[in-house]
Amino acid sequence: MRRKDDVLWKGILEDVFDDFLRFLNPDAESLLDFGKGFEFLDKELQQVLPPENEEFSPKVVDKLVKVFTKTGEEKWVLVHVEIQGQYHHDFASRMFRYYYRLIDKYGKPITAYAIFTEANLKARPDCFELDFMGTSLKYTFNTYKIASQSDEELLASENPFALVVLTAKTALSGSGIKSSLERDELLLNLKLELAKQLLIRQIPKEKVRVMMNFLKYYTRFENPEINSKFELAVEVLTERSNTMGIEELLLDRATKQGEQKGSHDKAVAIAKEMKKDGVAIEQIAKFTKLSVEEIEKL
Repeated sequence: MRRKDDVLWKGILEDVFDDFLRFLNPDAESLLDFGKGFEFLDKELQQVLPPENEEFSPKVVDKLVKVFTKTGEEKWVLVHVEIQGQYHHDFASRMFRYYYRLIDKYGKPITAYAIFTEANLKARPDCFELDFMGTSLKYTFNTYKIASQSDEELLASENPFALVVLTAKTALSGSGIKSSLERDELLLNLKLELAKQLLIRQIPKEKVRVMMNFLKYYTRFENPEINSKFELAVEVLTERSNTMGIEELLLDRATKQGEQKGSHDKAVAIAKEMKKDGVAIEQIAKFTKLSVEEIEKL
């Protein structure tokens, strides 16, 4: 199964970033002015460390976000997500490179969070150290391992981001089950329970919509009939289908993050992503306004 985990993580981090901060830092509400909103600094991040585009490079999601303290000071938050099963061997060094390059170029105070989505329970480093002949350096950052979290504690949390964590953890379930049908049945029950939680909690409708998308597409079924069962069950639960499809999600993300590019380039980029996800060419043409012939050549 091909997962566009990087696209989904980028989207969910932007859509529920306030909940993310409150979830990982209980003091965030007292320190930061949430009323001033957040600014996502993708261009600044790419200037200091361009993304790796090689086919076999480890999958990571990096977000740099401008926030404001209640005293009016501008601060930056660096979020690094190691995509499931793709641990970056020099990850701590990478975190430090981000830090010193951002400090050197922009001089802004930074706090950093590293999120691990892998199934492995092995502890990952939370610091980078150098020591030579009496000169030493230690850079420490925040880490969070999804596989190590308690389901009970996550369900008990009132923070919506806890359900995002549970969704990512659900994707790790059933790895020891040989039968794809049995595995999908397990995932179906887990996903339906999370869908119910999304709908019964006091979460703003817009957040429910984006979180439901994350739930639908982050953990995928191998059997189409199981996916149909899930879609039907969600429609019954909500009484109507009110969540955005993956085509619209990807197109919306491309529109938001690609304002500097030409409209045709944006359409081509999103068409490639949709084609990789197996979306029908006719649907791609409908949403991107590209011709069928052009899409077939991508």
